Amino acid sequence: MNTKAELFDRSLLAARRRRGQSMDHDGDFLCRHIADGLLERLDEINRDFTLALDHGGNFTPFAQLPDGCTPTVQSPVRPDADIQEDEEFLPVEQGSFDLVLSNLVMHSINDLPGTLIQINRALKPDGLFLGSLFGGETLTELRQSFLQAEAKITGGAAPRVAPFGDIRDLGALLQRAGFALPVADSERLTVTYDHPVKLLHDLRAMGETNILFDRSRKPLRRDVLMAAFDHYIKKYAQPDGRIFATFDIVYLTGWHPHESQQKPLKPGTGKVSLGDALSGKISPKTKT
Repeated sequence: MNTKAELFDRSLLAARRRRGQSMDHDGDFLCRHIADGLLERLDEINRDFTLALDHGGNFTPFAQLPDGCTPTVQSPVRPDADIQEDEEFLPVEQGSFDLVLSNLVMHSINDLPGTLIQINRALKPDGLFLGSLFGGETLTELRQSFLQAEAKITGGAAPRVAPFGDIRDLGALLQRAGFALPVADSERLTVTYDHPVKLLHDLRAMGETNILFDRSRKPLRRDVLMAAFDHYIKKYAQPDGRIFATFDIVYLTGWHPHESQQKPLKPGTGKVSLGDALSGKISPKTKT
């Protein structure tokens, strides 16, 4: 019984991740792709970093840190990790790192605001945090297929796919955690499969199966599973017969405050009037 009102069973998550690592299956393609996305954002920053924390241990196996940057790995499931502690807790001294990277681990943290505060404290002044996590409509096709199948066969539906955060809410959490210059942006990935069972195999290999405390403890009935597969194929198959799965990736960027950082303008100090902007006198800028 869960007595702490937590959403995720973190002990079960660690066990599922260890099982995934032991599988002879290429289930790390998303971690690899998104680690590259974090690295691209890091490459755009004209700064030298020397001490980095790989929060969760899902970055350093897939992407190379800049020259001269020494990684410290935190992971409860990697035997080679420097810190074998749950990602919800950072047992490090304040101001230990000038860079923290977190690749696809924060979407299953119970106290995300608290963890972000710890990450901010772990950074040196003007230190950088870059993170990625599942958000938005991730696995919406799988969620809807299970809901439809269970409602049809059993008359009810147990939670089988975790809820994922909205990009606006996640960006607000950065600000709440005390980060300066917070930014949240997103990327939608669509992955295709021959059959929904192949998607489930990938999720097992990634350790991303159901870890909700409120999950059903009963084995999934075969008729429910077959009905879910049938619904998935009928509603989400492409013309070539392959089904697709949505993964919304939210990237978070924030800095530990420092006096040298750019400050937002005070209200009333803008040099362009709203009237001029609306009248077309000012040409809009395109953000790339």
